[in-house]
Formats: sequence, structure tokens, C-alpha cells
Amino acid sequence: MLHTLSRRWARVEIFCASFFAVLITLLILLNVVTRAMNASIYWVDEAAIYAMVWMAFLAASAGIHERNAVSVTIVQDMLGARGQRILGFAVDLIVLLFAALILFFLWRWLLPLDLIRAGFDFEAFQGETFNFVYAEPTTTLGFKKIWVWSIMVIFAFGATLHAIANLVPMREGALR
Repeated sequence: MLHTLSRRWARVEIFCASFFAVLITLLILLNVVTRAMNASIYWVDEAAIYAMVWMAFLAASAGIHERNAVSVTIVQDMLGARGQRILGFAVDLIVLLFAALILFFLWRWLLPLDLIRAGFDFEAFQGETFNFVYAEPTTTLGFKKIWVWSIMVIFAFGATLHAIANLVPMREGALR
């Protein structure tokens, strides 16, 4: 079940990353056309940057599922089959540690329990914690940056799910 959930989540991540890749292309084309007509749209650059950030994090998480991140394999190539399995397990364990650390730092950054205690009153939350993460606006788009930063929570969830699934051995005959 864990491997199935990981596989399905990775498919959603790839679909969404593909959407953002198309969006980036369209935004850049829009930017080129409007600049050529001397009628630039000021928010397009920021939207393209945020779309690229979302695309990168979604694709990176799906890459953890597929275990196909960019890597240097000189040490792995020198090892035998058993050594490669041990090294693969160590890499999966390090990825899980990385994902867990991201979850920890997100918890410290977003302070969800303090926000709940404040009754989702952002002003009260800010007054108690001096944390303005939920109030900071984007430069040109006009919405809160927390919506942009929420990709970190999605990435941390996906990376953790995929890392755990990679560490748990699959049963014989199970589809991947």
C-alpha cells in the first residue's frame, strides 16, 4: 500500500510539474511578446519564477520516488552488488533524514500549533510570535507569499513518503 501511495503521489507530482513547465513557457512567451510591443506586463517575471520553483520542487520529489536524481556514480560503480545495495540503502536513509529535517524546520518556521492557539487570527499570531510568514505579500502578484512557500510543505510530505517507501522492501510480485 505504501509503494502504491508513493507511486500515485509521484504521478500527481509529475503531472503538476508538467503543468508548471507549460505555464513557465507561456509566461516567458507572453513576456517576450509584450516587451517586443513595448507593453511589458510587470507581474509576469515573478509569476514565471514562482512557477519554476513549484515545478522544481515537485519534480525533485518525484525524482526521489524514481531514485533518478543527478548523481556521481564513481564509488557505486566500483562496488559489487552487495556494496551497491548497502550504498543505496544509506542514500535512501540520508534522503529520509533530509526530508525529516525539512519537516522539522517547517514546523519551527510555520508554527502551526501557535496559529491554532491564536484561533487562526493572523494578527494575534504575529503579535505573540513575531512571525510574519502568513502576512508577507508577493512583490507584484498581490497575494500572500505563504501560498508560494506552501510548496515546501508539499515537497516535504512527498519526499518523506517516497524516502520511506524506498526504504521498505517491496513484496515479491508487487508492481512498481
